[in-house]
Formats: sequence, structure tokens, C-alpha cells
Amino acid sequence: MGRPLTDVYNRTWCNPTEFVNVTRATDALVLVARESPAAAGVLGTHADRLRDRAVTDTVHSATWEEEPGRELHGVFEGIAADRTFVVPVRAAHARATTDGVPAAFGACTGEVTYCEPAGPSPAVTDAIADRAAEHVRPGPDASLLLVGLGSGDQPFERQAADYHATRLQQMTDYGEVTTAFLLQNPAVECARYAVTNDRVVAVPLPLVPSAATAEEMPRKLEVDRGGLSYTSPLADHPAVTEAIAARVAERRGGETDEPTASFEDELAREGQRLAADGDGRSL
Repeated sequence: MGRPLTDVYNRTWCNPTEFVNVTRATDALVLVARESPAAAGVLGTHADRLRDRAVTDTVHSATWEEEPGRELHGVFEGIAADRTFVVPVRAAHARATTDGVPAAFGACTGEVTYCEPAGPSPAVTDAIADRAAEHVRPGPDASLLLVGLGSGDQPFERQAADYHATRLQQMTDYGEVTTAFLLQNPAVECARYAVTNDRVVAVPLPLVPSAATAEEMPRKLEVDRGGLSYTSPLADHPAVTEAIAARVAERRGGETDEPTASFEDELAREGQRLAADGDGRSL
């Protein structure tokens, strides 16, 4: 005759010396971006899709206006998770994401895993190609212009633009793929005169629509003159959601590799150190 069920129950669950804690570690994802009239809606759409896919246990979104280190502090303080993934929804790193955002990580109660921005992603390149083709059919007599924000002292915007330009030159039939920037050379106001084809489509690289994409870039490109088609940013395009999910998967997958710190790991450690030494102000 087998052991009584009551005995199995008592030995498995009621004997404190034999109880095993099977509680699973929890994780969270935070999407961050600079504040703009469209930012909350764009981040919210991506967050909803990522929740539906159960990429992490919880998904949050947050924006900042001027000082991310201070403005995001309360968001991270309110997240109860053992591990929090943070993904900037941007074309590339900028001063705000290399210095400011990491300064808020000290408010988290659990581990923080900082991810590369969503922009430099194969999925985003594919979406840029589709967006451009909707406006100007690819061909040897057509030029594709990628327009970024740029930076006077950091290389990340240029690196991201070059990444997409190289892939687009290889994977599309555009006769020319070139780049221009608001804050560095080649300057966007010269781009119209630098392309070599009459059919031109310009795609803004910032992922979240802003005054820069809605006003500055079109004005400096002289879109109103005609002869150049200007697309909208990718914003809540599903490819951006895919890129965000891929960032989380990359960092999870890296746990089985050599324990080499990524650039974002270094940013997170330095940001938390500065926050501990001072007030976390973004300079």
C-alpha cells in the first residue's frame, strides 16, 4: 500500500526543513525618451505590444524634459522588480542617455540592465526602406537621404546613420544613400544640393516625432519648394517594437557568454556612482 497522501503533503510542503522556495525572480522593462507631444502615445503603443508579448513581467514608459537623472528618479523608485531592463527609444545615444538617464538608476531596488537604443537595428533599417519606398520608388535615378539630429561632441548619431546607410545601399535599389544632420556636418540645409539624383526621399532617423522632425528638418530641407519627398518618423511602427524586444533578448542571451561589460553596463555603473556622490543632476 502506498504512502498516505497526508504524509506526502506534510513532508513536501509542511516540513520547514524540506520546504524549497520556488518564487521566480521578476523583471520589468522601462522605455525612455525625451518628452514631446507625441512621445507618450508612441511609447504607450510599444509598451502595450510588449505587454501582450510578455517580454517582461511588467512594462513601463517614461519621458524627461530637461534633466533625466532627476525627472526619471521617481519612475525607477516605483518599480518593484528584481531586474529592470531600460531601453532608450531613440535613433542613438545622446548626452541625455549616456549621462542623464543612468543617474536615475540608483532609485531602483533591484538590478538594472541598460540596453542599447532601439535605433541601430536591422528591423529599423528594413522599416526605413519600406517607408522610403512608399514615397519614392527605388531605382538608380533616386536618392535616399537619412536625416539625423547629430552631435557636436559624440559619435553615436553618425554611427547609427552610417549603419543604416551601409545596409540600405546594399539591400535597396536606390542609386544613392546619403546622410545629413541638424547639429553636425554634412548639414541638413546643404543636403538638397549635395544629392546627385532628381528623385529624392528624406527619412528622419529620430524615432519619436518632435519639433525637430516636424519643423526644423523640413524647413532646412526646403520641402515646400518641392522636388524632395519627406517622410514621417517611424514612431510606433511595429519594427521599432521588434527592435526593443530584441534589445531585451540580447541582454538576456548575453548572460551565458563571457562576462564582458558592455558600453551600457559601464554607463549604468558610472551613472549610479555619480548619483551616489551627488544629486544625480544631468550636466
